[in-house]
Amino acid sequence: MPKSPVELAANAPKAVTAPLIERARFGPGDIVRHRMFDFRGVVFDIDPVFANSDEWYDAIPEAIRPAKEQPYYHLLAESEDSSYIAYVSQQNLVADEDGGPIDHPQIDAMFDGLDRGRYRIRAIHRH
Repeated sequence: MPKSPVELAANAPKAVTAPLIERARFGPGDIVRHRMFDFRGVVFDIDPVFANSDEWYDAIPEAIRPAKEQPYYHLLAESEDSSYIAYVSQQNLVADEDGGPIDHPQIDAMFDGLDRGRYRIRAIHRH
């Protein structure tokens, strides 16, 4: 005997809910600058929402702690003193107006050069 619509609905897979997120403002190859701290970098990956450890997140002072429900960017970053990999929320990034190259030892491994203020991602690293 065929099942009624009520029985079918009761056995249907439950819908997955995900947090509402903003659209990513930056993409791989974009050069960005931190709003509060003096460093800039090139985007090489994006998480649609926070995807780091709770310890990392809790180490940010509460007064400046960004929301988790927004894009987070992985950057090859540079400051006046060093180069490193940074993980930064969208609310803390702005487009870099300088447009000059980023001084980071991994740039050549991930990108094919700078073109009109944006790095061209190597084909091997495209999703």
